[in-house]
Formats: sequence, C-alpha cells, structure tokens
Amino acid sequence: MLHDDIITVLSVFAPLFSTNVWNYAQTLLIGAILCDNQRTVAAILRVMGLKNEKHFINYHRVLNRARWSGLQASKILLGLLIMLIPVSFPVIIGIDDTIERRKGKKIKAKGCYRDPVRSSQKHIVKCFGLKWLSMMLIVQLPWSDHHWSLPFLTVLTPSESANKEAKKRHKTTIDWSIQMMKQVSRWITDHNVILIGDGSFSCIKLAKECIKNSVTLISRLRLDSRLFDFPQQQPSDKRGPKPQKG
Repeated sequence: MLHDDIITVLSVFAPLFSTNVWNYAQTLLIGAILCDNQRTVAAILRVMGLKNEKHFINYHRVLNRARWSGLQASKILLGLLIMLIPVSFPVIIGIDDTIERRKGKKIKAKGCYRDPVRSSQKHIVKCFGLKWLSMMLIVQLPWSDHHWSLPFLTVLTPSESANKEAKKRHKTTIDWSIQMMKQVSRWITDHNVILIGDGSFSCIKLAKECIKNSVTLISRLRLDSRLFDFPQQQPSDKRGPKPQKG
C-alpha cells in the first residue's frame, strides 16, 4: 500500500520520461528513499532486491544516457514543496555550495578548492573535487518543531581550469547564483521570495540582481563593510563626476 502511495506522488514526474525510462526511474526513486547509506545505483538495486539483475546497466543509463530535463524536474519538485507554505507566507530559500571530493583523469569538471571543514583562519587545507551549488526550500513540516532545508535545485559549477580546457566561458559562484535566482523567481509568482546565504554571497552584484527581480537577499556582511544610500539625481547642467554614493 505504501508503495502505491509513493508511486502516486511521483507520477507527476512521469511526463519527463519515456515509458521505458520511467519504469526504471521509479525503481531508482523509491530505492533512493529507502536507502539509509550511500544512494548509489548499486545500493538502490540491493535495497530493492535487484542485486542479481542481469540488465543492471539499464538503471545506470537513466542517469548517464537517457534524455530528460533536470530543470523541469526541479520546477515540479518546487511546486510540490511550495504547497506546504500558506499563500500569505514568503518563500524562504537557502543557497550554499558544497564540494564533492573526486579526483581522476575522467572527472572533467573538478578543481582545487579550499576545504571549509578542515581549514581554519591560520591553516588552509585544499582538496580536489566537484563544486555543487544548491538551493533549498526552508519550511517547517507538520510533524516537526524544527525547520527543514529541502533541496530542489542543484547545479554543477565547473572550475576555471575545467572551463578553460573545454573552451567555455567561466562562471563564478555568484554568476551561477544570479542565474538560479532569476530562474526560481520566474517559477514563484504567488509568494514573496527571500534568499538566504552565508558571507560568500554578500555581494553587491548579487544584491542588485535580487532587487531587480523583487527578491530579498539576507546574508552576513563583512565587519568592515560600509552602507550608503543610493545617490540622489543631480541636475543635468551640473558639472563634474556623478556621485556613486548617497
């Protein structure tokens, strides 16, 4: 009975896949929910009782070969999660990056980054891996007294060296954040949107784009930051450089 209920909820994602791919995708989705450790394809097949499946490669192809839109899946997932929020309440979205430690010649988008867990102000530890940028809906679930962060959109941000090798324009973390913020603000039309990030997202470029898209940005300012009003409009006949600060 629980299996049927899960399939009913997941059926909203069915239009993204072909019929054959959807059959395999359902197994992966349910197995990912049931896994209590690493959510790899092999672990999912084991928990679903398919460890002896001869055509296991078909399940891997859902992720590495089948054509379906992860962006559309994120839109559908966000729509389901927003149903937990009353219309009069704002939508609070957290944004943060994380490093997946990976190394090897076949890992194309890897880079060398500062390890935020092992590093301190005096001692910097670097590691190789993939940098992911995630957006999470912050909401209080009915059965919990605490607020939960529910990820709905994750983007791989290749390193500068990887983009240079692939001859692609490099985007910084702030550039990706702006692109994701604009996309999510177009999806959400019935709520005010609040974007929350740590000190690395305290950036004038991101703040200006948030203002343009009617998104409230909450971040941690630097201790030496200085805040000014917008400059007043000067008469057209006044000579000299235009003021940059109010």
